[in-house]
Amino acid sequence: MTVWVWLLAAAIAGAGAYLVGWPAWSGFAGRRRRDLNAERYLAWRGRAGDRHPDPRRTPLERGRLAVAAALALIAVFCLVGYFSYP
Repeated sequence: MTVWVWLLAAAIAGAGAYLVGWPAWSGFAGRRRRDLNAERYLAWRGRAGDRHPDPRRTPLERGRLAVAAALALIAVFCLVGYFSYP
């Protein structure tokens, strides 16, 4: 019965990592995409200024990504426990 606990814990931790990390990552990627599109449009119109550095992650996004990474690490640990259980 214990072997299934490892697998269940891995599934829960993996799902938690996805649910916590995906909104933070997609928000950052969407902001980067919008900034790049605006920069291309201004360059096309001949009004491009200095290139701005890549957008930074907000502290909330960094925290969510750190929690997601920790949950993913726990999921990998549980998978190792599942496969190495006698």
